[in-house]
Amino acid sequence: MSLLRFCDWLANTQWSIALHESRWEYSIVESVHVLTLCLFLGMAVMLDLRLLGLTMRRAAVSEVVKQLLPWTLAGFVLMVISGSLLFYAIPVRTYQSIFFRAKVLMLISAGLNVWLFHSTTYRKVSEWERDPVPPKRARMAAGLSLALWAGIVIAGRMIAYNWFDCDRQPQPAIVNWAAGCVTDSR
Repeated sequence: MSLLRFCDWLANTQWSIALHESRWEYSIVESVHVLTLCLFLGMAVMLDLRLLGLTMRRAAVSEVVKQLLPWTLAGFVLMVISGSLLFYAIPVRTYQSIFFRAKVLMLISAGLNVWLFHSTTYRKVSEWERDPVPPKRARMAAGLSLALWAGIVIAGRMIAYNWFDCDRQPQPAIVNWAAGCVTDSR
């Protein structure tokens, strides 16, 4: 089964229709998503700024991580759950959004960035955690994190706009390809 077919099936489930057409529930889920994004992103930015050596220069990096991680994880978990529900409410249109696809690619990249940082540079944190300016690899990971999350927020916001929706034809072939549009010419 293709992903588009799966999304079409999902869109026709009773709960997806109910969530999309609800008076309050969709707005509540969307508000939870934005608020937990703020929580997660606020904590991540504070850590990234420490890793860049721009804030909390006297604080040990491991102490900053220890203080922020529970809040970061809570925000992340709730953000993923609410984001999944937003996708569930409008799966076909979301799946066929260029901005959604860009957001997913950046989310994967952000996850890889975190994994790579924690599996390499952070393993030796005891050697540099009190340095006012952490090593170059830590700064690079932090800078990349900030750039990716800025892109994720922008792409996420742009999903709501229908500039490149598949039902707005004709569009350039590259747009149809990038959005996964199925047109008569295919």
